[in-house]
Amino acid sequence: MAAGDDTVLKIKNISVVFDGFQALTDVNIKVKRNTIHFFIGPNGAGKTTLLDIICAKTKPTQGNVNFYPKDREKVRLTGMKEYKIVGEGVARKFQVPSVFINLTVYENMELSLRENKGVWDSIFHRTSKEEDALINETLEKVGLLERKDVLAGSLAHGEKQWLEIAMQFVQKPEIIMLDEPAAGMGKPETFKTGELLKEIKKECTIIVVEHDMDFVKQIADCVTVLHEGKVLMEGDIHDVLADKTVQAVYLARGGERSA
Repeated sequence: MAAGDDTVLKIKNISVVFDGFQALTDVNIKVKRNTIHFFIGPNGAGKTTLLDIICAKTKPTQGNVNFYPKDREKVRLTGMKEYKIVGEGVARKFQVPSVFINLTVYENMELSLRENKGVWDSIFHRTSKEEDALINETLEKVGLLERKDVLAGSLAHGEKQWLEIAMQFVQKPEIIMLDEPAAGMGKPETFKTGELLKEIKKECTIIVVEHDMDFVKQIADCVTVLHEGKVLMEGDIHDVLADKTVQAVYLARGGERSA
């Protein structure tokens, strides 16, 4: 563990260049354990690129990302394979739900539990009583227990998002990264998603890229504002919204989107 101050993820001196374009420049961020930490900023600010670097989808030009698990030594994520990072306990959900629409909600959850098993183990694996209890408990947490025998393809957009969050959470990660989890939702669904994430953060850390400022204000513990690939400001949501520079470069451009 050993990062002090309850840091679970440390992004240190990260820069990345794509074909001569400086996407990120010397980014330094600490994410605290059991918090909801938002990355916000204008389009092209580098938010999704930063998630890509954390999960090793993109390799940085310089710098590194370190993960501090609860009961293990520090893990350097930079340079690892994507699937190994998932195995370490760092999960990611992309903006578009990627559930298996021809399987039931429950079957999607079963597949998620088998994700880190070998091919043969996955084929012949039978869900144990403990796994069944874990699946049902997780589905209840996201409000889908009564829908567990329904085909995932018949779920509403918000329900698909909740299912995919459940599919990540059931694997017991220490960090879940979410890319615009409230996109395409109305106000009631967005609010419910926020309340769900507040419940989940009791057991893991959540990193969110988001544009909907009402959603950010509802649940954020810490907000990092990115602008042109650099950290413009970091802190409490109220301090961020009151900052004149943030207002000028982000909020005044329509960054604050109300659902």
